[in-house]
Amino acid sequence: MACYQEILKKYWGYDDFRGIQREIIESIGAGHDTLGLMPTGGGKSITFQVPALAMDGICIVITPLIALMKDQVDNLLRRGIKAAAIYSGLAHEEIIITLENCIFGDVKLLYVSPERLSSELFQKKLRHMKVSFITVDEAHCISQWGYDFRPSYLEISNIRKLLPHAPVLALTATATPQVVEDIQEKLTRKTSQTSQTSQTSKTSPTSSTSFNFFKMSFERKNLVYVVRNATDKREQLLHILNSMPGTAIVYTRSRQRTKEVSELLNKAGISATFYHAGLDTSVKDERQQAWQEGRIRVMVATNAFGMGIDKPDVRLVIHIDCPDSIEAYFQEAGRAGRDGRRSYAVLLYNGADKRKLEKRITDTFPSKDYIRQVYEHLAFFYQIGVGSGYNHTFEFNIEKFCHAFRHFPIQVDSALKILTRAGYIEYTEEQDNQARLMFTVSRGELYKLENNTPDEERIITTLLRNYGGLFSDYHYIDEGFLASQTALQPHQVYQILKGLGQRHILHFIPQKKTPYIRYTQRREDKELLQFPPEIYEERLSQFRQRIAAVIRYATDDRICRSRQLLSYFGETENHDCGLCDVCLSHRKEGLVSEPRMNTAMEKILHLLSDGQPHPITDLRGLQLPVGELDTALEYLLQEEYIRQEDGLLSKN
Repeated sequence: MACYQEILKKYWGYDDFRGIQREIIESIGAGHDTLGLMPTGGGKSITFQVPALAMDGICIVITPLIALMKDQVDNLLRRGIKAAAIYSGLAHEEIIITLENCIFGDVKLLYVSPERLSSELFQKKLRHMKVSFITVDEAHCISQWGYDFRPSYLEISNIRKLLPHAPVLALTATATPQVVEDIQEKLTRKTSQTSQTSQTSKTSPTSSTSFNFFKMSFERKNLVYVVRNATDKREQLLHILNSMPGTAIVYTRSRQRTKEVSELLNKAGISATFYHAGLDTSVKDERQQAWQEGRIRVMVATNAFGMGIDKPDVRLVIHIDCPDSIEAYFQEAGRAGRDGRRSYAVLLYNGADKRKLEKRITDTFPSKDYIRQVYEHLAFFYQIGVGSGYNHTFEFNIEKFCHAFRHFPIQVDSALKILTRAGYIEYTEEQDNQARLMFTVSRGELYKLENNTPDEERIITTLLRNYGGLFSDYHYIDEGFLASQTALQPHQVYQILKGLGQRHILHFIPQKKTPYIRYTQRREDKELLQFPPEIYEERLSQFRQRIAAVIRYATDDRICRSRQLLSYFGETENHDCGLCDVCLSHRKEGLVSEPRMNTAMEKILHLLSDGQPHPITDLRGLQLPVGELDTALEYLLQEEYIRQEDGLLSKN
């Protein structure tokens, strides 16, 4: 362990590990398959980055988050650690060079997306790598019972067959006991013998697997969970943001709503911007950077924002719309208060939300007859006859499809996902098509050009230095890479390339997001389509349960919010937080009315308003009943309006 601690100190500057980091690192370092459950902000990355540096070979990190890949690779490179990433959009030559570097031992951590695992090129190169261990981030995605199941994660079991001696480290921040079991079952090495499972959790899985299982409590003592019954959510949102300072995230369900809420906040004098998956990459990067640097206070976003974002001083996460599951809510709310200071997660709820949540059940699981109809209309859309179409791939314009056959996009999207799980098609949502360009002038003509701006010259020079064959064919380019090489912003690179295109110096095809559909088997007659229980009925039942759990959480004002959330994840032995809306209402009911407590608090704050520390005995002069004084004092200390040190009280 001394070796691990030296690495931690050398590269991260920390003196010691925290939580269950040490146990996880020792387990994977000893060659055991390991599963770690750590809440958001628990320091998951340390648990695989440190042992990767201590062990011979390369660590393969599987994660679905391209933004996280890029951020972590950049952070590791800045620390002097050799790391690389492969994801959709990289040029073929770049992928080959990266994989060759991994074979020759020049990389310690290789980040890959789960879709990459089935690539013949990747598997061929992987066989020649010396792999120390495999890390599976967001491991709940491998479970069909998880809230974010991704079929591409099932490819990991095939990778294990290629690397039979490499242990697996599975990490997740949100998993119920059932999902914990499923993760282990899907990832377990299929051998005749299984080792003793080391359990450090009271909710350990019951199946006999070869995994060592470690779990951190999901309790976040500095994070206060609040549910506000709000008839007018916009008014309540403004009230909360005006009452509480600090950086905030506001989550909405739709892309259009992110823009509407952002405009509302800006009109009210609260600096805000919006973020969703449909924005151009350069726009998303620019807005995220402005928010992280504090130039924008509030990010209004769909759930596309936040995963892998490491901003420790978020004071407030507000859900103006209800998420589909407690898992999603817990993960999104957990982005507040990573610095350990008091922060708040607020869910705005009213009677209409229950109806909206229940409607999502039929939207997410339309009838089997409707799914069969979508399948047939898809064949009409692409002119595919019964018995043909196998392995054919098509761009999919969902708006055009819905207009042609009078469908609604939400139900079509759900039907296509169910058809994918049933194995009839492969539906890839909004796959990034990387930007491409080719020079339309000769090299000689390019050198003779005049009137180029200095920024244009830098872009042209960087293109010629880093990409070959641009005068003879189109080549994929990375606008972010060009920006870093030229010290320009991504949106500036985009505008310059667009301008050079308008001057007919080059032909620039910008990056775009395009959904794809591939037929994974010949087209069937719609009446012959089969949807087994594990594809439809069982998943429908699970989804109903998750929706019911969200409604229960939002409407149950008897049990502490923190206790409700922890119980959902299997932590039944926990205490009231004392700070959520439920706990505060119980305390006020049991000890002192709200108006009287407010008066007591005002008197205490007035006493301390001179900015000087006061002995706690000075409170006797306020002539307040002991019960009121104690309740008001406890509340002010817990909410950090005041602080107490060595018997002296002072105002924060």
